[in-house]
Amino acid sequence: MLADADLAAVAELMSGKRASLLLALVGGAALSAGELADRAGISPALASAHLSRLLDGGLVAAERSGRRRYYRLAGPEVAAVIEAALTIAPVREVSSLRSARQGEAIRFARTCYDHLAGAIGIALVDALEHQHVLAPAAGGWEVTARGERRLGGLGIDLAALHARKRAFARPCLDWTERRDHLAGALGAGLADRLLELGWIARVPGGRALRVTAKGEIALRDELGLNVPGIRRAIA
Repeated sequence: MLADADLAAVAELMSGKRASLLLALVGGAALSAGELADRAGISPALASAHLSRLLDGGLVAAERSGRRRYYRLAGPEVAAVIEAALTIAPVREVSSLRSARQGEAIRFARTCYDHLAGAIGIALVDALEHQHVLAPAAGGWEVTARGERRLGGLGIDLAALHARKRAFARPCLDWTERRDHLAGALGAGLADRLLELGWIARVPGGRALRVTAKGEIALRDELGLNVPGIRRAIA
């Protein structure tokens, strides 16, 4: 017979420096213990000890490439829990101009595991709904007939995305915008395609994204996003 779930055990795993390690992995990239130690501001030995705990707790997974071991979140459900927890977490005070700029970049555009988040992610959902590419449906959204043509024209293989063993177009609560952005197979596929097209690019050293000069024009012309207006809205 099952008792209640042990929420305290999960909360303990996400405490202290382990929280910093998990936040570094929410962007979806696989990182080494050394890279994670640098982002968390701790020694590699301490990072390895914390990562061992997270592995045992099922929150992260590890893979070996050559002589290095790389870590990533165990799955999108872990990222969703972390993102949801951030919506009720107290906001940190800005301690420097650098941290202020990092915070602004994260709020503007970032990856939430494998899909787009931040102001860009919310604006993208609004634009796709306004253009009748997406329509609200039970559990998230569905792609309209018009949307199939538009997304297919961008090189997104909807049949392949439907075949993935995961939710197709589910909502994910955005912790900075307090609204749902697009997750699931479609959210991941759209993010991958925008990165492939060079419309967005990763900012080194974190999970923030930037819109390229080419992307600013393409997002406006193809998806109806006013990127300068979005930047002004969060300034």
